[in-house]
Amino acid sequence: MGDLSKDIKSKFANAKIKALINVLYTANWITSFQNEFFKPYGISPQQYNILKILRGANEPLRVQTIKDRMIDRSPNVTRLMDKLCAKECIVRLPSPTDRRVVYIEITDTGKALLDSISEDFNDELVENITEEEAQILSDLLDKMR
Repeated sequence: MGDLSKDIKSKFANAKIKALINVLYTANWITSFQNEFFKPYGISPQQYNILKILRGANEPLRVQTIKDRMIDRSPNVTRLMDKLCAKECIVRLPSPTDRRVVYIEITDTGKALLDSISEDFNDELVENITEEEAQILSDLLDKMR
């Protein structure tokens, strides 16, 4: 089991500061894990999130709607979508009523990519905690926000 104090060789003023640093440290650890996991698929965790949002919607979505639904609300969503377009995972569709609006739709290629990625890839990240502990952690994080 990890010990933040040993991992970063630091002491903390109190338990709240340690918890906050631990959340940030763990978030970075999860991001690193996911970045490595998605490398062989040629996408980032944020691009995966975009594809999941689009597949779940079952209809083209406005860019702003996708941004609002993303877990990691990156300011470079347009660049992420450019890369997904280049891989033919999504297509941009102009709005029939407003030239300023663009809709994004997942393609069959994007759906096939999602199908090739195991749905339980995150299980390894939470294998050391029970369902009860996961609920407590989730409740505490909700309370923190």
